[in-house]
Amino acid sequence: MPQETLILIPARMQATRLPGKPLADIHGKPMIVHVWQRATEAKAGRVVVATDSAEILQAVKAAGGEAVMTRADHASGSDRIHEALTTIDPGRKAGIIVNLQGDLPTLDPALVTECIAPLTAGETDIATLAAVISDEEERGNPNVVKVVGTPIGENRLRALYFTRATAPHGEGPLFHHIGIYAYRRDSLERFVSLPPGTLERREKLEQLRALEAQMRIDVAIVDTVPLGVDTPADLERARRLIAP
Repeated sequence: MPQETLILIPARMQATRLPGKPLADIHGKPMIVHVWQRATEAKAGRVVVATDSAEILQAVKAAGGEAVMTRADHASGSDRIHEALTTIDPGRKAGIIVNLQGDLPTLDPALVTECIAPLTAGETDIATLAAVISDEEERGNPNVVKVVGTPIGENRLRALYFTRATAPHGEGPLFHHIGIYAYRRDSLERFVSLPPGTLERREKLEQLRALEAQMRIDVAIVDTVPLGVDTPADLERARRLIAP
């Protein structure tokens, strides 16, 4: 990419279903360290963990990573990474900002660069990822967010809507949204300045705020969905998937 990229990983301790999950042990390393390492392996840009916890900060630094403290009262990860951005890059060197969830310890590093790629289209404000749903159970699962979009090229969609419902209706593939985002810097700044949208509140999907504000979101279709760790069962699965 012609612009400098900054990969930010928001991490907080107050997870409802798995308290303290960023520090959950996976073969002797905290989960957040696994995520930081995989983001670093992408070689796409500087990687920084943005956290409200001194314990997380120290765990990342002990592993040789970079971390920054942020306020504890942020409503979302995008708000947290925006604060971190203003702290660590006051000179505005980074033009592309990746928001990478801190609960993806099995992440394929290639997904980071796949997420950035749609921003080569000059009109795109935000880029994200999706994969074709192959599991029938996922089609009706409200915890699997679907992206509805119009094709704009090979393995590319322009997002029209995101929903927890089974959509769109009729024959054809459904797409499982993967919650990794790449923003142009000014698009992130605009996004966090916007009030929550009506559809965002109804679906409980933050990205709908951008669509309601007529921001353009392009989607790269990829072959793999990384495991998001939300429960003790997810954590056990991650431990099985990651070789010790």
